Amino acid sequence: MTRAGRRAGIAAILAGGVVLALNMGLRQTYGLFLEPMTTALAVSHGAFGLAIAVQNLLWGALTPFFGAAADRWGTARMLVVGALFYSAGLVVMAAAETSVGIHLGAGILTGIAVAATGFPLVLAAVARSVPEARRSTALGLATAGGSIGQFLLLPGTHGLIAGLGWPVALLGLAVLALFILPFAIPLRGRAARAGGSEQRLGEALGEAGTHRGYLLLTGGFFVCGFHIAFVATHLPAYVSANGLAPLIGATALGIVGFFNIIGTFGFGWAGGRWRKKHLLCGIYLARAAAIAMLLFVPLTTASVFAFAAVFGVLWLGTVPLTSGLVGDIFGARYLATLFGIVMFSHQIGAFFGAWLGGVSFDLTGGYEAVWLLAMALSLLAAALHAPIADQPVERVAGAAR
Repeated sequence: MTRAGRRAGIAAILAGGVVLALNMGLRQTYGLFLEPMTTALAVSHGAFGLAIAVQNLLWGALTPFFGAAADRWGTARMLVVGALFYSAGLVVMAAAETSVGIHLGAGILTGIAVAATGFPLVLAAVARSVPEARRSTALGLATAGGSIGQFLLLPGTHGLIAGLGWPVALLGLAVLALFILPFAIPLRGRAARAGGSEQRLGEALGEAGTHRGYLLLTGGFFVCGFHIAFVATHLPAYVSANGLAPLIGATALGIVGFFNIIGTFGFGWAGGRWRKKHLLCGIYLARAAAIAMLLFVPLTTASVFAFAAVFGVLWLGTVPLTSGLVGDIFGARYLATLFGIVMFSHQIGAFFGAWLGGVSFDLTGGYEAVWLLAMALSLLAAALHAPIADQPVERVAGAAR
């Protein structure tokens, strides 16, 4: 690889990390607004949770289309669209007076924004900027950017809410979302046809749709989405409902973000050395154990922080492994599109995680039933990943020979 190529690869990794830091960091702060906004606007937990659920579902539904658009017209153009929608959604949230404003801002506009600035687009741009031998590590480094954003923005946002109020905090985040724009530049471009392949998008979709491993991977990623959305949206409220200070919940999400930096880089590095499907099985089994610890150990500040640390290591470690597995099997040409479809499954899971958490609280005053469901789904995901056939399809293997 030439020196210019190495510089472009490093720039893409850094820019991808910043974009994902803003994409993930901004979205993860929404759980901090649940209590102040539902109190000030007389909106139920279920209504707020449904808005986040709609956001996640819309994000998932649109991701394959933004991925296909990025594969055809370039990543940077989609990131610009996403940045503008992100900022607009946060402004609408700040001006909300009823659940309608929350659904429009936190649900619809943010859902579009996250789809246009999310993992499939950014990681596909990073993947095509580095040699295949370094791809898994590069994906882990870029994904770690999302963790850094969560780690930095959660305590900062909590401070803004406490000091200036939730409307001003949301306007500040709206300005921050526009910083995605300059970092779109190193991620511009689109994938070339690898190895002279003339495969078309429809053929790529047909190839993936009949691949058993791809279908199992898509099903398993549903569980990851359920976990992430439920914990990110409802962990602070769960902590408060059990008598601990609100700061404990906000700090716990910050701890998740910090340990996620370690986890995403670590699993990205490990994915280049061990079979990714085995690592994914391990992640889901460890998540089940972490949830069991939270439920069956007395809830204290120490136990909440311990859960956050463990879950943080496991938080986004699935992303470089899952996207890397799609790239390993099918190649990089349509990675944004194919991983975007896998992300749709993730976001269907996220819809139910965010929504059922709110419904559980409104009906029972607690979250225990959803925690138990999350633990059972962890075991299911591990079982789904174990039989995945992770060898490259003949088209990719033949091009490599």
